[in-house]
Amino acid sequence: MESRSLIDILDDVKRIVNCTPSVAQENSLVLPKDIPALPQWASSLPDGPVPLNQAIERLTANVLPYLNAASLSTRYYGFVTGGVTPAALIADVLTSIYDQNVQVHLPSETIATEVEIAALNMLVEFFQLPKQEWTVGTAGSGGATFTTGATASNVLGLALGREYVLSEAAERATGKSLSVGEHGLLAVARAAQVDQVKVLSTLPHSSIAKAASVVGLGRSSIVSIAKEGTELAIDVDKLQSLAEDAEAQRVAYILAISAGEVNTGHFASNSANMMRQVRDICNKHSIWIHVDGAFGLFARILIGHKQSQDYQNITQGVRGLEFADSITADGHKLLNVPYDCGIFFTRHKALSVDTCQNGNAAYLSFSDGDSSIQSPLNIGLENSRRFRALPVYATLAAYGREGYCEMLIRQIGLARRLAVWIYEHESYELLPARLGKDEALAKTFIIVLFRAKDDTVNEKLVQRIKESGKMYVSGTSWADKPATRIAISNWRVDPEADVKVVQGVLDNVLH
Repeated sequence: MESRSLIDILDDVKRIVNCTPSVAQENSLVLPKDIPALPQWASSLPDGPVPLNQAIERLTANVLPYLNAASLSTRYYGFVTGGVTPAALIADVLTSIYDQNVQVHLPSETIATEVEIAALNMLVEFFQLPKQEWTVGTAGSGGATFTTGATASNVLGLALGREYVLSEAAERATGKSLSVGEHGLLAVARAAQVDQVKVLSTLPHSSIAKAASVVGLGRSSIVSIAKEGTELAIDVDKLQSLAEDAEAQRVAYILAISAGEVNTGHFASNSANMMRQVRDICNKHSIWIHVDGAFGLFARILIGHKQSQDYQNITQGVRGLEFADSITADGHKLLNVPYDCGIFFTRHKALSVDTCQNGNAAYLSFSDGDSSIQSPLNIGLENSRRFRALPVYATLAAYGREGYCEMLIRQIGLARRLAVWIYEHESYELLPARLGKDEALAKTFIIVLFRAKDDTVNEKLVQRIKESGKMYVSGTSWADKPATRIAISNWRVDPEADVKVVQGVLDNVLH
């Protein structure tokens, strides 16, 4: 096998990057054209070692030209895909170079877990969560970990919720607190006299249903508590009624709150007072509150900002989320760090251990440090873990909350300019259609949902936009009809330049 120094390898990377076409210009393409199949030679395993330059040729000739520019382009508006800040990119390269497996807290051997704790506590401060309850790595109750993404974080949220609600029900029924992690779902549910654990929500992300399936609750366990006449708002009276009847129905509940619904970007809650009311109901009836704030949680950084009056409708939707028991956020969305990076917070770190503790593995149990710092492998889904904390630590250290506020304000600014333009356009309809112009503008965060008024155009609208090559959007469905969504999340967004490109594309695809 050919031996090369680290410096030589980095020179190879630099050479490859220098050959990558720029995507920052107005006429550059977001999607590659005419993606061919891999040649037979490029998809076959060689019989033995080949020169590194030849292996690199496989990448430069047959792979890199046909990747999309998802993170590189300011106009990739699909899903909610952030870019990568310079600080995060440098740290991610270093993460690969040092290749730490951050699984056990071993402070005499590596500083990795301490950096992870520091990054998580920087995020607690960044999201303006009360330090007394949410700070990590102390004797307090706060716990957090990095995951592969919001889906994994939602799995943890529902797993801890399942642990909590069944343990509480078992203690009421038997006088003993039983752990699902130790005794199993069926045994604890039987002892607790609970026939089903249901997940109450309003327009939850599909990953909540997936998480419900993974933790044994089932996708059909999800029950809507949306207020009549709305798609997303929580009906507090309905929550109260279900909670009061839970024991008689032999049901336990987890409440999953959508902080940033994936189609509209709107919020299920509307004030800290509402969240206090929800918290009081859930405390009384032992209901776990999980917040899916994959991208919506980032609105909290605008609370108290000097321009916060321009975003009151948005920040009202994230006030009071600190009353939750667990919270999901996604780093590879608005934090603009590389895939894969999710964040999971909880105010009940002991439950993380009850749920995720490795059993009968003495070689994994050893820790030579402060016992208040939890070994990551005992509080999350993975035993082997990349050093995801380093890009997060680096980007927060480089830009701080104010730097991210500036990014977010640009992203919201572009979204709102597009929302107004679409609202006033004779051929497009801004969604949800029931909102007036002022209300729609006030509620616009980073997502713009719309459709063409002409059904024939609307059926192929997403395809036509993608075929332009100048921007990328996701297709979805709203009110049983096709719809198009623009999700603005790249740190390099340029409202002045990007709005012209988007308006031009949307006008051209009508003809």
